[in-house]
Amino acid sequence: MIEARKLRWGILGAARVNERLLPAIIEAPNAELVAIASRRAGAAKATLEKYAPCRASGVQCHDNLDALISDENVEAIYCPMANEEHAEWALKAINAGKHVLIEKPMALKVADIETIEAAANKNKVKVMEGFMYRFHPQHERVQEIVASGLIGDVLSARASFSFLMKPARMYRINRSMANGGGAMWDIGPYAIHALRWCFAKEGVPAEPLAVIAHAKLNEHGADMVTSGVLDFGLDAHGRARFGHFDISFERSRKSEYEIIGTKGWVKCHAAWVFQNDVPVISWALEDGRYAEERFAPSNHFNLEIEHFSDCVLNDKPTYLNFDDARGNCIAMQASIKAASTGVKVDV
Repeated sequence: MIEARKLRWGILGAARVNERLLPAIIEAPNAELVAIASRRAGAAKATLEKYAPCRASGVQCHDNLDALISDENVEAIYCPMANEEHAEWALKAINAGKHVLIEKPMALKVADIETIEAAANKNKVKVMEGFMYRFHPQHERVQEIVASGLIGDVLSARASFSFLMKPARMYRINRSMANGGGAMWDIGPYAIHALRWCFAKEGVPAEPLAVIAHAKLNEHGADMVTSGVLDFGLDAHGRARFGHFDISFERSRKSEYEIIGTKGWVKCHAAWVFQNDVPVISWALEDGRYAEERFAPSNHFNLEIEHFSDCVLNDKPTYLNFDDARGNCIAMQASIKAASTGVKVDV
């Protein structure tokens, strides 16, 4: 029997996300981890030995990021650099002919996303923004419930994402929002992305028209807490549609979103799930019906890696595309401007 080909992956950085991402590449049936790199001497090897000791001898460890990009054995690269570095390093990888999965956000500026898209088309490579949560089956089920009309017309949604900032993560808040720091660029992309998908039509996320927001900033100009409202305009019957987001580095772990319609509501209780968790969504209707639906444990990192690898190996379009990345970046920029100025911002 001929063994199915696996996509050869390299990881560009020894970021904390490797705790989940690195094993996902190793475990995916159509992927193979062949290299990891870091700018810090010995960090790549230490990361590999920490999260995948059984594979430590079979993966090339580079102490130079450019060395991984030029590594001919690497076909696809995962880019988990600092938020403000995503565009720079993704472009280097793309121009070297590598397929790239970019940790969210894809970039801090829409112009950079446009440049990345043009480079991807020119070099004929696959590129996708890394929102791993979207690959868990529970979100597809939420979309099915909404599309079925069970909860009626969607008029409101809310997304709440938070975790307590710990000393080991202080690097996330040591620079201003304008420079990629703070909660908005860290966990805000999840909240904005989730809300855009709450109002999605036929698998296409909605785009807000305006936003108002308030934030608490630290001494570096990074937001510790931000809350706001996205205006998704009026529906066909002239009813207002709003999406409320609330993110924080000062509260306990939470990653939920809820969609409220004219007949009822549906809620995802945890968008961030671990591989052994049993995810739950619930829904309730005006007539008193209530239900909870539970899902078998599933690793959304593994599913994301499997999906991207399949897209590359079989030349398929990625589930999350450049239009989605562009839309999220536009909404993010407007939300940050609104939080910084305290005034309503048109998107």
